[in-house]
Amino acid sequence: MNNLLVMPIVIPFSAAVLGMMFNKYKMARRGISLAGSLALLVVSTLIMLTVQRQGIFALQMGLWKAPFGITFVADHLTAIMVMLTSIIGLIGVVYSFADIDEARESFGYYSLLQVLVGGVCGAFLAGDLFNLYVWFELILISSFSLLILGGEKAQIDGAIKYIAINLVATLMFLCGIVLLYGITGTLNMADLHLKVKDVANTGLLTGIGVLFIMAFGIKSAVFPLYFWLPASYHTPPVIVSAIFSGLLTKVGIYAFMRVFTLIFTQDVAYTHNMLLIIAGFTMVSGVLGAAAHNEIRKILLFHIISQIGYLLMGVALFSPLAMVGSVYFLGHIIIVKTNLLLIGGIIKRNAATLELKLVGGYYKSAPILAIMFFVSAFSLAGFPPLSGFWAKFVLIKSSLIQGSFGIAATALAVGLMTAYSMTKIWGEAFWKPNPQEDDCSKQALSNQERYLMYGPVIGLTIMTVVMGIWAQPFLEMSNYAAQELFNPANYVKAVLGVMP
Repeated sequence: MNNLLVMPIVIPFSAAVLGMMFNKYKMARRGISLAGSLALLVVSTLIMLTVQRQGIFALQMGLWKAPFGITFVADHLTAIMVMLTSIIGLIGVVYSFADIDEARESFGYYSLLQVLVGGVCGAFLAGDLFNLYVWFELILISSFSLLILGGEKAQIDGAIKYIAINLVATLMFLCGIVLLYGITGTLNMADLHLKVKDVANTGLLTGIGVLFIMAFGIKSAVFPLYFWLPASYHTPPVIVSAIFSGLLTKVGIYAFMRVFTLIFTQDVAYTHNMLLIIAGFTMVSGVLGAAAHNEIRKILLFHIISQIGYLLMGVALFSPLAMVGSVYFLGHIIIVKTNLLLIGGIIKRNAATLELKLVGGYYKSAPILAIMFFVSAFSLAGFPPLSGFWAKFVLIKSSLIQGSFGIAATALAVGLMTAYSMTKIWGEAFWKPNPQEDDCSKQALSNQERYLMYGPVIGLTIMTVVMGIWAQPFLEMSNYAAQELFNPANYVKAVLGVMP
């Protein structure tokens, strides 16, 4: 069963290659991408079931024993993230059938999407820091290609900002890797967990940790390193923005979770307090940016930044309960944020704009869309009994238990501001009459396009409702992941074959 761990990479890459081979044939490239996404979902389900049955398991490539060679590892956190990636990848392919034009398709859109998905899965499965760096680079290349696909001026402008700042993050990450290897002689994360305990110069180790905070902070779009995200994510087609918002920044958060529980734990008072301050400012700056805008996609993109603050809050509090909240929040926000942007994509197709002053009347003309937005928006704000409530409840409870009253108050205030932003979209886009003379909301989509765009949105809406009403099994799964992060003995044993 260990060979399963390479399949989340092999399947998307194979679909990408086959898609390019048959790129001249529209139905073939679409069918290959859909088949690859379905196969990835099956494999991710098998990985999840295997982790639940037998615990953490690892694969050593090329018969090289750890810590040498390439290592793939799956624990509960990895299984959850690969599963979510497969879901978003499948939904992205289906939605793209209606949202991506023929020109972009012919330039390899579906192959690039599969490469991106494969790169994200590789990052989640990586068992050593150098291979995590390699997957970061692959994600950067494929996401940059998707950003510029279409060649519009705004896309090129946004993509240049995106690539420039992310290359800085890459350089920082690589420098951190080199320094860490210099003082430990290894980059395997399980081996690093053991070797950092023997490092005499803990000040240097903490300094390297700060370098990792800066690198992962740019990748995650935390304060004050987030400015590249709202400058670039609003330029490509909405489905690309949705996939990016669902997956890309979460790779950085996953790296925070993995590295700052497994490696950099020697000076928690410094590194994790720094993360807590960054988390608070990220929440506030993101929600204020959302409140200042009047374009649906830009509002939602700033809320990506705000919600990253909640995710980082759980890592910074550095307790099992807080980590339960962060892992659960990851599942919640990937689903809800992707869904809200997909709903925005439907509105854009109907009205040809996402400016709030130019849209309206969807409460009457598209009641199903209104219901789905209402559910997702108030889940984002943290209203019970939806998934966002439980995610924020666990994080705030943990902060209160630990006496971190400032971050708890910040999280509550940002939740109220999030509700304000969502209410603004609701009042303008759904409740007020349509300001345009012709109600194009009933004519813009064909029946086939309506099924392809509404289907993924309905599916994600159901998922957030299920995660809220039947939260217990999802919280238990998050608890397993948190316990493994804070008790890495089984992780080390699965990789190195010895107990620490």
